[in-house]
Amino acid sequence: MEIKDQFIAYIHQLQDEICTALETLDGKAKFIEDKWERPEGGGGKSRVIAEGNVFEKGGVNTSVVHGALPAAMQQAFGVQESNFMACGLSLVIHPVNPYVPTVHANWRYFELYDKEGKRLDCWFGGGSDLTPYYIFEEDGKHFHTTLKNAMDKFGTELYPKYKQHCDEYFINKHRGDEARGIGGVFYDYLRPKDDAEHNRLLDFQKANGNAFLPAYLPIAEKRKDLPYGEREKDWQEIRRGRYVEFNLIHDRGTLFGLKTNGRTESILMSLPPRARWVYNYQPETGSPEAELVANLKPRNWV
Repeated sequence: MEIKDQFIAYIHQLQDEICTALETLDGKAKFIEDKWERPEGGGGKSRVIAEGNVFEKGGVNTSVVHGALPAAMQQAFGVQESNFMACGLSLVIHPVNPYVPTVHANWRYFELYDKEGKRLDCWFGGGSDLTPYYIFEEDGKHFHTTLKNAMDKFGTELYPKYKQHCDEYFINKHRGDEARGIGGVFYDYLRPKDDAEHNRLLDFQKANGNAFLPAYLPIAEKRKDLPYGEREKDWQEIRRGRYVEFNLIHDRGTLFGLKTNGRTESILMSLPPRARWVYNYQPETGSPEAELVANLKPRNWV
């Protein structure tokens, strides 16, 4: 079986596993599936959960699309007319309780072909990152350690490298280099040099995908029943506003999808159900909210 077929089978399996685990933890809401087709070729399965006991809104989407490379993608990749195949899983989960972090992850694979169908290029990309509203040291340590352990099997130099990539990417530069959250790992354009490395990169991608539930579920389980009030919800919505700012101003995937006639509903699935913007809001000095802001910069969690 070709690498692309193995990865496509994997992301559909992972989508099932993640959705089942999140539904079990929530205990109320169920994912609703929306299958869609892309007129130019391919399609996907968008699964959305909403108004649950634990999860206020979330999506776990898979897509497998192919066809002629759009002009914007030709320009971005620096290639002439050609064909492509892109597949991946993308998820964003926004919790009800402000003490449970928002989480984002995606794992993707891309192939580029000439007009005769010969593969010219291919690469893997992906990552996971955590956006808490309140800082719990043990949660940050658990999330990062779980991702590190998954990567260490493929080289102990990888986690520090891809953590740095994540720290440098998820930044609201217009907010004075304030990070979106406490990071995780992020990598892109992992190109295999030969068949052996191609298989190794597939295993690496699977290891990262398989690390998601062990990294996030224990945190959500631990924090989902903590008491909270209006103050915590207000802060959650203010921070969600910053999440929206990043996704609509800086996120390459969002901008790229909107510019290439991507499926808008799936692209904007990442946005929270409610957010707020308070003019020049500054958290009270010494408060738990101020502690979060102090941690929105690169730091060592492991």
